[in-house]
Amino acid sequence: MARRVVSTGGAAMRTRAPQPRRFTSRAVVLGLVLLVLLLAYAYPVRVYLAQQAEIEAMEASQQKQAVKVADMQARAKKWDDPEYVISQARQRLHMVLPGEKPYVVVDPANRPETDPAELPGAPKPPRPWYGKLWSSVEAADKQ
Repeated sequence: MARRVVSTGGAAMRTRAPQPRRFTSRAVVLGLVLLVLLLAYAYPVRVYLAQQAEIEAMEASQQKQAVKVADMQARAKKWDDPEYVISQARQRLHMVLPGEKPYVVVDPANRPETDPAELPGAPKPPRPWYGKLWSSVEAADKQ
């Protein structure tokens, strides 16, 4: 504290020293510049992070697709084997080789009491492809 002597009567009066400002003009300008830079970089950083998340999602999707393609290639490769083609023809189309006798075994113990197709509102079982084909030929013949 600085002392100041006043010559008005002999008693010395003390005055306070001026307090420095909290923020200088340089500090305020520097703060504003930093704030503007922060605001200027906020949007590009947000866009960058969104793009990174999108890239990760696409890479995960690509890996799933690669697994699916590999599975489908393995399934397609099975069709190169003649034994697999014959087994699928037997299973799906109920075909037999020349000279073979087809048999259909019906187990009466597994037969339900009532036919599910007879129940009201019950869905009808799907017809085989050749039945659909023949019914379409008959419908075209009637026209």
